[in-house]
Amino acid sequence: MRILTSILALTLTASMATAGPVNFNSWRTHWFAIFSKVTFAAAGGSMGVTADGAVSITYDRLAPKDWSARKASWRWAVDSSVPATDLRQKGGDDRNLALYFAFLPKAEAEGLQGTRNLRKLLNHPEGRVLVYVWGGNHNRGAVLGSPYLGSRGKTIVLRPSGTGSHSESVDLAADYRRAFGSEPDALVALALSADSDDTDVVMQGKVSNFSLK
Repeated sequence: MRILTSILALTLTASMATAGPVNFNSWRTHWFAIFSKVTFAAAGGSMGVTADGAVSITYDRLAPKDWSARKASWRWAVDSSVPATDLRQKGGDDRNLALYFAFLPKAEAEGLQGTRNLRKLLNHPEGRVLVYVWGGNHNRGAVLGSPYLGSRGKTIVLRPSGTGSHSESVDLAADYRRAFGSEPDALVALALSADSDDTDVVMQGKVSNFSLK
């Protein structure tokens, strides 16, 4: 997790997802050499993930017509889990799976449509990121500060560390208000990460039936 935010900021590019069912075949994955032991296996409506003592991220952007999406649902499964960690601890916050929802004021989002480096998306003082996590030693529903994004990002725990299979349905607008105290702006990007580099274990999981509305 040590440079996961930097990876996300450097690699969100011009691929465009659409609201409704999410097709993972259009997602792009970035590996740094030292994090090459992460595999994302896309198969249409599902994404399998294996992280062998490593961390990486796969991502896609949303088309402008879908910036108003305010709800999301998905099913995820974990067959091999990382240990429970403190998700507030920088450099010790391994988790099984994390789904990122990145928001930006509409005017800023429009200005960034053509850029190939969206570092500004996460570094912009008005940008906000909700991160839904399966992992950690926290209770379901806990809203935690991000050790990487500061006030611009909030972690929402949906499942503590462990194995199993679960369906999730989230109200992005309500969670945004709870996390940031205001109405959400344009939902401009999605990302999925796996993170086991600090605990040096093998995590195996999958996300499927991912949909926005």
